[in-house]
Amino acid sequence: MQISLDLTDLKEALSTAALARRAGVDWLEAGTPLILAEGLHGVRALRAAFPGVPIVADLKTMDGGYLEAEMMARAGATHVVVMARSHPETVKCVVQAGRDFGIKVMGDNLGCEDMVAGARQLEDLGCDMIIHHIGYDERRGIAASGRRMPSPLDQLREVVAAVRVPVQAVGGLTVEQAVRTPEYGAPLVVIGAPLAVDADSFRTAGGDLEATLRLICSRVHGYGDVPVAGEKRS
Repeated sequence: MQISLDLTDLKEALSTAALARRAGVDWLEAGTPLILAEGLHGVRALRAAFPGVPIVADLKTMDGGYLEAEMMARAGATHVVVMARSHPETVKCVVQAGRDFGIKVMGDNLGCEDMVAGARQLEDLGCDMIIHHIGYDERRGIAASGRRMPSPLDQLREVVAAVRVPVQAVGGLTVEQAVRTPEYGAPLVVIGAPLAVDADSFRTAGGDLEATLRLICSRVHGYGDVPVAGEKRS
């Protein structure tokens, strides 16, 4: 279980992270809004507050890949994110930095015309994990037009079948959708907007978030170890 800390205030992000850890969340994500607001300081603060916990730096890297990955690794991140829509050389640079600094690289297929092909290319270039991602603006724009809002579940089975590395589904999932992603073969469950973060204000979601996260964690952890596609085919 991973929570996306798509927040702009560091104090709030640390408080929400502590709440999430109490509820059973395994990984913390320094979301893009937090990185834009706090940069390396935000990642360092999360590392200092949560030693030993995996921290994903959602850089959405498009260029300067080696340097960005190196900086986040030195700040304490264990995972960084590179976009499929970047140049293949950028993905290779991030992957090389991952090897040099001992961190994992998550490849994000947001915006790809062919999401399955994008995921496959990211794996071929050396990414350790795939983020199958329907973007924030895409979801909101399509919903505002009256059309059906796309979901990462729409092509999740196809993406999982196309690669041998773990897949994570991201983008406006409901609680029920999120907890079912392991059934699709995607073992890395992430909770962000709108479940944990208000999608309009980028503040921590209201209500009893700790109880909601505890319920989700219980259901997700109940699956046990979910094999990735390569393991299922072997």
